[in-house]
Amino acid sequence: MAPLPKRFPDRVEIASVRAEAEQLEPGEERGDAHRVAGRVLARRDMGKLVFLDLVDRSGRIQLLAREEKTGPLDLDLGDVVGAEGVPARTKRGEPSLAATSIELLAKNRRPLPDKVHGLQDVELRYRQRYLDLLVNEESRADALLRSRVVSAIRRYLDAHGFVEVETPILQPRYGGAFAEPFVTHHNALDADYYLRIATELYLKRLIVGGLEKVYEIGKDFRNEGTSYKHQPEFTMLEWYEAYADYRDTMARMEELVATVAQEVNGTTTTTFRGNELDLGSWRRLKLLDALDEHGLWTRDEAELRNRLQEREVDTKHDTTWAQLVDHALERFVEPALIEPTILHDYPIELSPFARATDDDPSIVERFEYFVGGMELGNAFSELNDAEEQAERFAMQASEREAGAGETELGDEDYVEALSYGMPPTGGLGLGIDRLTMVLAGRDTIRDVILFPALRER
Repeated sequence: MAPLPKRFPDRVEIASVRAEAEQLEPGEERGDAHRVAGRVLARRDMGKLVFLDLVDRSGRIQLLAREEKTGPLDLDLGDVVGAEGVPARTKRGEPSLAATSIELLAKNRRPLPDKVHGLQDVELRYRQRYLDLLVNEESRADALLRSRVVSAIRRYLDAHGFVEVETPILQPRYGGAFAEPFVTHHNALDADYYLRIATELYLKRLIVGGLEKVYEIGKDFRNEGTSYKHQPEFTMLEWYEAYADYRDTMARMEELVATVAQEVNGTTTTTFRGNELDLGSWRRLKLLDALDEHGLWTRDEAELRNRLQEREVDTKHDTTWAQLVDHALERFVEPALIEPTILHDYPIELSPFARATDDDPSIVERFEYFVGGMELGNAFSELNDAEEQAERFAMQASEREAGAGETELGDEDYVEALSYGMPPTGGLGLGIDRLTMVLAGRDTIRDVILFPALRER
């Protein structure tokens, strides 16, 4: 076999050639010659005329291969080829390229999944994503949609004066969320380091340093279980904006999500988990009112425990009032937040980094936002008083001593940074994977992460 070409220059996307061909009358061939390349995913032989379906990232087109022009075609399904020809439309109206030459660029040496049933083994799709992308048009569309989501977010934030930054993934202390970290060891420093669980504390150091409006889109890692909405490695957007509070952040979040939806899908409406939702319209609901709707708001720990147990909720692992409240939220409130909803004003025990409200020092300016019963993200009016922050870390230590498994460990260097003065700041986290799920209408996070974590076979 002769060596295969190392390049195929001057090609255009299949979609552009298909668009030209769609303008022709049935049976017509005309226009400038084009070069396209892609993978052969179907072949139909009719004597000395061969029909090939050629697919690239942009779409699919039919190749009309006449033997007198292209010569005999020794091609198998899955082969990568380059073709040159002119736009055409068959008598049946199929947009095509009438090929004058077809060149093998890469040989497929394994059988493709059945063309009728495709790759339907869900776990195999995740383990061999390259094969899933190769044969499933929907999977390619989801991958491209995710890319457009990230680009649209960047465009919005860049246009509004934010600066994109990068902060450490390997950290000597982890913080910024309630989560179990992955731990590793730095040989040269002879010290344990952690894969970050959030970018928060480093980004706020940059606010102290005067960058004023910063964001990061990056991987976070949490050593926890998996579910339809959880993966141990996931992508988060976090932004921090000086001289803003959580009300400003609410408005910016609403605008960003609506803008991204419109840019990516051409509409703010989407269908997610069987519900048609409008991402351009958000309800705002106080956490206390939401719990009260379910008969679960009380500051008395014993009373709350009794109310949950009456609903057959196992509370034996909930050792504090804050844990009981969190359990009530997760079990009863959050699944009911189907329409886009901002849940705001949280008890201080649940939020060690948020500023207290003006009316009640036991309630802080925090919100989480939900779509289809799933949390998309979390936001605060950021605590910017070093002494109060130290007290909040001490409060978290008390929670941990009482048996709370997920608390903030405290970070003395961060408290020192705050002691130099941080402007009033609004901060927000947004799950890129979850937003992509909503915009793509996918029920599981594994569909929108190209290579999800899976158990060993």
